[in-house]
Amino acid sequence: MKKIYLDYAATTPCDPEVLEAMKPYFFEKFGNPSSIHSFGQEAKKGLEDSREIVADFLGAKPEEIVFTSGGTESDNFAIEGVANALDSKGKHIITSQIEHHAVTEPCKFLEKKGFIVTSVKVDKQGIVSLDEIKDTISEKTILVSIMHANNEIGTIQPIEEISKICKEKGVYLHTDAVQTVGHIPVKVNELGVDLLSLAAHKFYGPKGVGALYIRKGTRIDKFFRGGDQEKGRRASTHNTPGIVGLAKALQLCRDKMDDEAKFHTSVRDYIIKEITSKIPDSRLNGHPTKRLPNNVNCSISFIEGESMLLNLDMLGIAASTGSACTSTSLEPSHVLLSLGLPHELAHGSLRFTLGRWTKKEDAEYLMQHLPGIVANLRAMSPLYEKK
Repeated sequence: MKKIYLDYAATTPCDPEVLEAMKPYFFEKFGNPSSIHSFGQEAKKGLEDSREIVADFLGAKPEEIVFTSGGTESDNFAIEGVANALDSKGKHIITSQIEHHAVTEPCKFLEKKGFIVTSVKVDKQGIVSLDEIKDTISEKTILVSIMHANNEIGTIQPIEEISKICKEKGVYLHTDAVQTVGHIPVKVNELGVDLLSLAAHKFYGPKGVGALYIRKGTRIDKFFRGGDQEKGRRASTHNTPGIVGLAKALQLCRDKMDDEAKFHTSVRDYIIKEITSKIPDSRLNGHPTKRLPNNVNCSISFIEGESMLLNLDMLGIAASTGSACTSTSLEPSHVLLSLGLPHELAHGSLRFTLGRWTKKEDAEYLMQHLPGIVANLRAMSPLYEKK
């Protein structure tokens, strides 16, 4: 049976070149970078070389890069760190209705501590309202956190325009760029952000490592307390092999990104066209063009996404119904509900995300089988019978 992976937004396989770059730091260069002897200094060189690579990729300064355990920690660090540092100035945070739970959960936690969180609406294609952001910012607002691109529907947000609003109002801007780094150009100065989160496993690096960009001068409280690693901003012994792997993965993305984006866009558009033309009562979710090159999210009426996933899996095709972080939840996607989709249509969503090892034949194999799966499931659906 074929094995086709179309869930790259959930995680990516580690590139073999990344693994090779990491290997020496497990045994030959295993020292603690905080140690002053030669073993530690050898590891520290790998650490700091990696910091320079990440900074260069983002157009940042090396001292503005803080290594973390991944996207969730980076998001929590940015939001709670700014909140703790600026709570005397104000306790108002602005985010959007379609943020990842790594943003919404720390915001909920801060609400219990007296902060006020405003979640701005998005339109039917998932674009946040610039006017609402502008109108919502007050003297008490300390942070705006809007993701660069949505992990479920792939819609890319106008971060540059949001940045202009924030700068005029003197408010920090954080963006969760976990889905964009390594897939489309991401330069912190072009975006105009003060903080940016990324995770290695989303761009062919290892799991359990990420980074937070913190613009120089940004007031932010330390996240972990203990040692003085990361200039005292994030205590904990460095995951040197993971950090080296993160940097190597970005180097590979820098060389491959343009060609991959072009190919993924063509395959993405093929899948979208095939689904919407060959499967009645189907629709694309998210913006038709302002979307990630590798993301397809469609809703198919009268059947549940989980049923389609199980049938696809039996054919060796891996996909998802949305965020892997909420895959065990019975509730429909909060992202799709925010677009105005009814619960039953949100339950009938499928997400296909492409990656470095996706082939055009994989998409063709998918479309050979998906229409038949939908037809068979609809034949058993009482909702479809009442149509």
